[in-house]
Amino acid sequence: MTAFEQRFFKAADGIRTAYRFYPASGGSGSLPVICLHGLTRNSRDFEGLAPSIAAGGRNVIAVDVRGRGLSDRGSAPDRYNPQVYVEDMLGLLDQEGIAKIIAIGTSMGGLMTMITAALRPGLLAGAVLNDIGPELDPAGLTRIAGYVGGAKGPMADWHEAAAAVRAVNGEAFPDETGEAFWIAFAKRTCRERPDGLIELDYDPAIAEPFREPGGAAPPDLWPVFDALAPVPVLAIRGAISDLLSPEVFARMAQRHPNLTPVEVPRVGHAPMLTEPAARTAIQTFLEGLD
Repeated sequence: MTAFEQRFFKAADGIRTAYRFYPASGGSGSLPVICLHGLTRNSRDFEGLAPSIAAGGRNVIAVDVRGRGLSDRGSAPDRYNPQVYVEDMLGLLDQEGIAKIIAIGTSMGGLMTMITAALRPGLLAGAVLNDIGPELDPAGLTRIAGYVGGAKGPMADWHEAAAAVRAVNGEAFPDETGEAFWIAFAKRTCRERPDGLIELDYDPAIAEPFREPGGAAPPDLWPVFDALAPVPVLAIRGAISDLLSPEVFARMAQRHPNLTPVEVPRVGHAPMLTEPAARTAIQTFLEGLD
């Protein structure tokens, strides 16, 4: 795996956001990329994607949103929300001296991308929205609410952790039947404690605002989606997603003047972005932005 530098940004409320900085191979003459993960995930979600982008000549930042990964826990529960996450992200970009960037956002990270376009026009040079749109399917929201912040754990070993994450995510990856895939999945979403037990790698308190009315996302996301109108967008959908419906996906393409839609076959919410259809689409999209 391409080496990265572990960096941190400290917000005004004292919470540190951790992020991985993957330096571009051969120096960076191209726009950088920031990778933003989903609700219960972290920067390790992009271990299969970020190094290949960096190898192509772009600096890449992969964020642990507050309360996840190496970022600080203990935030006030009402500050576990996408707008605060965006404020943290803007702070770390200012710290890095970055005035223009391409965003790749999975699920909640895609919501952050849309909010960023609205809060800081001109920052984004392009956006990849991974299995997220301006309307969220109630079926997917209900499923996510059923597991986020749950009391699962601690788990005895990585085999038990693999079984646990497969129980939650198995329907999204029906063709992945081998334990190796699910152990790798567990190692991206869980962490080993000092006592050797395994636990989910996020603060359970992130679930509190999510379960409030409108806590998963603002009630009307079409205005923030429209804020992306000035920039090219690659919209990726898992073909069996339960969060981004085919109807909303089609409306996104109709509404945005420069949107490329791509579906990843036999995958639900959300594609890993290492699938051939997704990886090829991202490579082509990035090549067109310099």
